[in-house]
Amino acid sequence: MTDGTHGGVGQDGDGIQWLAEIGRPATGRPTTGRRSTGRPSTAGPDPDGEVGGVVFARGITPQELARRMGADPATATEPISDTEIRDLDIEVYRPGDDGDGVIRVGECVGWSFAIEYGDSTGGELLIEIARDGVEVVHFRPMPEQRPALLDYARDGAVLCGFGLGEERWRWGQEPDLLVPDLVAAGVLEADGVTPRDPGREPEGAARRRALGAVERRFGLSLPRAALGGLRLPAYAVRGTPGMALR
Repeated sequence: MTDGTHGGVGQDGDGIQWLAEIGRPATGRPTTGRRSTGRPSTAGPDPDGEVGGVVFARGITPQELARRMGADPATATEPISDTEIRDLDIEVYRPGDDGDGVIRVGECVGWSFAIEYGDSTGGELLIEIARDGVEVVHFRPMPEQRPALLDYARDGAVLCGFGLGEERWRWGQEPDLLVPDLVAAGVLEADGVTPRDPGREPEGAARRRALGAVERRFGLSLPRAALGGLRLPAYAVRGTPGMALR
């Protein structure tokens, strides 16, 4: 797949648990000068924290998802990679005015997706995206202000949401909708409130388990290459970003 419109890598993508790694800076980098430490970098995807979120939508095409997020469907760029989108002229913040928001869109395992950059619209337009029976899962990594946030909306309403690592505090019309899944995944105890203590485990393992519960419940997947070399059409959804590659 080269344009993001015919399924995911291997038709199944890579699940979504790896999204817990978004925004994690590299380790093993030198602290002074250019001398290597001799240890390999273990940076997560998007170590600079430029990805604002990922919107998944079931029941509409990637082009319709872009339209509901504020794009003109006729203005898609040629498919570009995650690296190339960082070469666009995107002003994230403008005093007294909107910043620029850009998305790249594709489709994987029956869900359209939009990867958000800059001052994007996924959070504030969640209900609009989810109208007319459409299901939406919105993940925001929030690397500078944890926790990462996850919302599920359907048919014009936010049904449930929570922060990764703070699943005991939930919101939405049906805040406990995913509690059985979180319990089964070992995120919460059977009371649906108490975090399960798995003992010592690698950093981020609990966040991956929570994302795994959502992945299994809804059949979500996203190719890791979507934040790499996978080329996807891009749209402006807010502001006046320069969409021509420099």
